[in-house]
Amino acid sequence: MNNEEIIAVLTQHFPFLTQQQKEKMCALADLYQQINENINLISRKDIANVFSHHIFHSLAIAKVVRFKPNCDILDVGTGGGLPGLPLAIMFPKTNFLLVDSIGKKIKVVQEIINTLKIENAKALNVRAETLTQKFDFIVSRAVTDLPTFYSWVRNKVSKIQYHNIKNGILYLKGGNLDEELQKFSRNKFKIYDIATFFDDEFFETKKIIHIPI
Repeated sequence: MNNEEIIAVLTQHFPFLTQQQKEKMCALADLYQQINENINLISRKDIANVFSHHIFHSLAIAKVVRFKPNCDILDVGTGGGLPGLPLAIMFPKTNFLLVDSIGKKIKVVQEIINTLKIENAKALNVRAETLTQKFDFIVSRAVTDLPTFYSWVRNKVSKIQYHNIKNGILYLKGGNLDEELQKFSRNKFKIYDIATFFDDEFFETKKIIHIPI
């Protein structure tokens, strides 16, 4: 997608975004393509779809909840900065901490933050388990199975509620999740089909799982 097409898609689905935010999303897509020539942040087979399959996918979380100003969001196993960076651009008054155990990737993510002047985001080379801060939501893109992820972050969630859904995990994952979700009682999670938000066959099996904590 070229920048004009990206801006059209963002305007259609997120009309509250400013022109500056849309342009910053375009700049993020451009940066990923440039960086990926040297460091494999995104699968090279898929880099041509960096906006639709990665940035736009990350923004699906905003169809479930709009993060409030001054709240704290943790992106665990952020890799190349997803979903944290697109969400930080979308919610400039919300605080984002992006963590990953791979130092090389985190260094690049921090460089992207500096280049695009994403002042509400910070990248750290740490494991989520070592953090002592509490967060309103913990977001991630399929870094491991859900029961394992839950065990990493279950004690990182603030009890103070500000949003229309309960604080907890917002997890982007595709495919059949029945086996993973058997570990949780039915009233402990909600599944959102991204295909109901975005009309693109790529999202047919993609989901957001909300696990309140």
